[in-house]
Amino acid sequence: MTLSLLQIAIGGGIGACLRYGAGQLLAFPLGTLAVNLIGSFAIGLLFVQLDARGLAHWGPGLVTGLLGGFTTFSAFSLDTLRLLEDGRLAAAGGYVAASVGLGLLACGAGLWIGRALP
Repeated sequence: MTLSLLQIAIGGGIGACLRYGAGQLLAFPLGTLAVNLIGSFAIGLLFVQLDARGLAHWGPGLVTGLLGGFTTFSAFSLDTLRLLEDGRLAAAGGYVAASVGLGLLACGAGLWIGRALP
């Protein structure tokens, strides 16, 4: 458990720095879009390849840490596709709708409250 947490912390720090760098290189919102697309591709590739090669022990550092720090959208993409692969179409649709819809509402609420504070 402790080694996994260390891997996640190191990977997360690197991923967050990479995300920041992408945002500096590309104009808004292209940096965010690029990060989300690259992260979504990378999480799919790594998830399958680490498992197929018996390297799942690298998952915490690379998938949760590096890609989680880089973009949480990649985890959302993977979770959705895993639900679809399991034949859970309604769950996948509900997850997408809830994540996007409620995420926008939560962000809007945070903006509204933040602007109302002194």
